[in-house]
Amino acid sequence: MEWTAEAEARLKEIPFFVRPAARKKIEKLAQEMGAAQITVEVYEQAKQKFG
Repeated sequence: MEWTAEAEARLKEIPFFVRPAARKKIEKLAQEMGAAQITVEVYEQAKQKFG
């Protein structure tokens, strides 16, 4: 799934050892939402949902 540069930058704020799992969770949520790409908005929604 495609990520915007801004969303990718936010992902890099997550510690490297949990980043792959976080990426999968965010991408799964985006698919459930019907989003074609990961934007900062999608990232923020995932952050609120997953903490």
